[in-house]
Amino acid sequence: MEQKSIVVREGYTIIIPTAILTCLTALFGFYWIAFALFLLAAFFVFFFRNPEREIPNNKMVVVSPADGRIIKIENVVENSLLEGQYKKISIFMNIFNVHVNRIPYAGEIEKIIYKPGKLLSANMDKASALNERNLILIKTAEGKKILTIQIAGIIARRISCWLREGMHVKRGERFGLIKFGSRLEVYLPSDSKIVVESGNKVKAGETPLGYLNE
Repeated sequence: MEQKSIVVREGYTIIIPTAILTCLTALFGFYWIAFALFLLAAFFVFFFRNPEREIPNNKMVVVSPADGRIIKIENVVENSLLEGQYKKISIFMNIFNVHVNRIPYAGEIEKIIYKPGKLLSANMDKASALNERNLILIKTAEGKKILTIQIAGIIARRISCWLREGMHVKRGERFGLIKFGSRLEVYLPSDSKIVVESGNKVKAGETPLGYLNE
């Protein structure tokens, strides 16, 4: 189920203990430690923030599933969940980006596959195949397929996905997050029109990545 709170619930398991430690250390007079813990708690609130976004209403637009920077766009042949040629867009998220992920295009969740993996830096190409990742296949009303992959990074292996197979989702709907530095990949049909370039900064649910061919 989509979370619309100011801070996503996964953050409270870190924020609340840190806030309690801040209060306890201040109570016993360890003010410098308390101040450091306060800053840490504030960072966790910042990291797990869950802002609203203006979702484009163009029928065929595919929006970015993540905040971050486009690090690669390539033509690939994907054989695990997809058949044929696809356009792959890779997005790197640093620790200062909003880490809540959003649905790139409306449709039905056809398949979800979680794969455990290594702790390589998420901006490395081989992280796509070796790191912990979660594959989400969407089948659109037009019969097209879009694959979104959540890939964990080097700092923490924590992928959250709030979806279930068979669910119907809307473009821009929140569906999960990855904690502390990560990567998102989107596979679009080869005839899609891509409107971003490597190096572009994108916002989840808001920035168009491209348009499906009608």
